Amino acid sequence: MTGSTLAGHRAPDRISYWQALDSGRLLLISAAAMLVAAAFAGTALDIQTRHLNWRAAVAFGGFIAFGELLRLALPGGREAAPIAMVGAMSYALLLSLPRGHLAHYNALLVITVSAIGMTVGALPHIAAGRSAGLTGMCTRLIAIACVAFIFRAIVSASFVARPWEFVLTIMALLLAFGWLVDAVVGALIRADDVGARFSVAVRDEMRLQWPLGLAVGGSVLITVFGVKSAGLIELAVLIGPLLVTQVAFRRYAGIRTTYLQTVRSLAQVTEVAGYVEAGHSHRVSRLAVAVGRGLGLPETELLALEYAALMHDIGQLSLRDPIPGGATVLVSPPEQEQIAELGAEVIRTAGVLDNVAHLVRCQSWPARGHDPQPPLGSMIIRAANAFDDMVGSSTDRDRSAAALERLRLDPEEYDGAVVRVLTEVAGRRVASRL
Repeated sequence: MTGSTLAGHRAPDRISYWQALDSGRLLLISAAAMLVAAAFAGTALDIQTRHLNWRAAVAFGGFIAFGELLRLALPGGREAAPIAMVGAMSYALLLSLPRGHLAHYNALLVITVSAIGMTVGALPHIAAGRSAGLTGMCTRLIAIACVAFIFRAIVSASFVARPWEFVLTIMALLLAFGWLVDAVVGALIRADDVGARFSVAVRDEMRLQWPLGLAVGGSVLITVFGVKSAGLIELAVLIGPLLVTQVAFRRYAGIRTTYLQTVRSLAQVTEVAGYVEAGHSHRVSRLAVAVGRGLGLPETELLALEYAALMHDIGQLSLRDPIPGGATVLVSPPEQEQIAELGAEVIRTAGVLDNVAHLVRCQSWPARGHDPQPPLGSMIIRAANAFDDMVGSSTDRDRSAAALERLRLDPEEYDGAVVRVLTEVAGRRVASRL
């Protein structure tokens, strides 16, 4: 998720920032802004007609701000604020306030407290020059509002008096609904950002978010029933377990980032040694990932494709004499197969990237006539590598067109569907948000 800090920038920078926002993100931000404006106005009027429990509002607002301050970076450039979501969803689903009073307040107050807490939590990020995370906050706020409007409308003395199993079931269903809203809105924005199919983006979001969603949902239920029996002190008690859970997710994301950094460093060895042209591995990787998205590959397969594309030429290090320009498209099929096999063997020694090694090994296989059929990822790498071998870093459209035509005229070597999507991607010269 992206956002930006506008403070301290010149006016032209502010204008270009807003012009750079896509329509989907602008619609999300506009909807959240109108929701917050309505919530502030409604809350201001409501305060004049009824007594507001400031202790609960401040406690939950502080909890949300703390969670927003400790927001989590997830794989794929996503971000999440699980502790903030626990605080906001708990406030939305709260049954009773301290001293046993019924939590009789409306959804507009929930939105107001959540918006203020998120804003306060984002201020240190802005002050440090980091992203404000505006899109992520808006997405979370929409999900919180959906749950709050439903639950605050049904909370009453008779509802609280029902069996706890019934109340728990309603809460769990609403939490699942809120998680679904968060995932779908996130998928819409991400599909627009990276050019992925919406159906694929939704599946990717759900696959990635469900462990975090379960942790948040369980924590919300514990918080709601804990506050009912122990009061607001429950919020302080809950901080410890939530921090431990967040550290576990942060380590997972950190391991994945470290893997990618290691792979990128390893891919540069062939460039430093002079076996391939500078930037070749990076360009092939960007092309391959863009083509994979165009063909509807899920994110797990895109990650393996990115790794394999970055390291597809590592087998050239075994050659006594470098290939001119590192262009494997110019050497014979047996030599291509030898390079691919040696590269796959190097990758397989790591012991954790066997699927990547398989993609690298099969990149030398033609798209047709080989038994077994090469996997789609390997065919993508083969076509992207051949295109970059012929075009390199050049932006000459005639040269690109000639390279694509050569690929189209050789359907035995290069898969037709892959070449069609590659033609679209190359026509855009690879969008900046891949």
